[in-house]
Amino acid sequence: MRALAISAFAALAACTAANDAADAVARGQAKNVVNTYVATRYPGLNAAPITDCIIDAADAREILQIASGAVTGLDAATAEQIGQIARRPEALQCIAQSSLTLVG
Repeated sequence: MRALAISAFAALAACTAANDAADAVARGQAKNVVNTYVATRYPGLNAAPITDCIIDAADAREILQIASGAVTGLDAATAEQIGQIARRPEALQCIAQSSLTLVG
């Protein structure tokens, strides 16, 4: 019984590690898409802090949808989604708090 519990725990830990790795990859790709969007839309600004705020305000489903833009390219629907996330109160507050680092 103990061996079964240890095996189950090890499998769960491996699954969690795989999910964390997949999440990190998706977040990284989504950051690239958002950073390109921000840099194109607001030239001259340091896009990284804005990108971080938008990514942090997005949920897992949105992260995956945005990350797909790394493969398919940034389309109008993805750009609109990024804009909607950027207008959320938590994103706006984060961007305002990061405003000292926005000028590149």
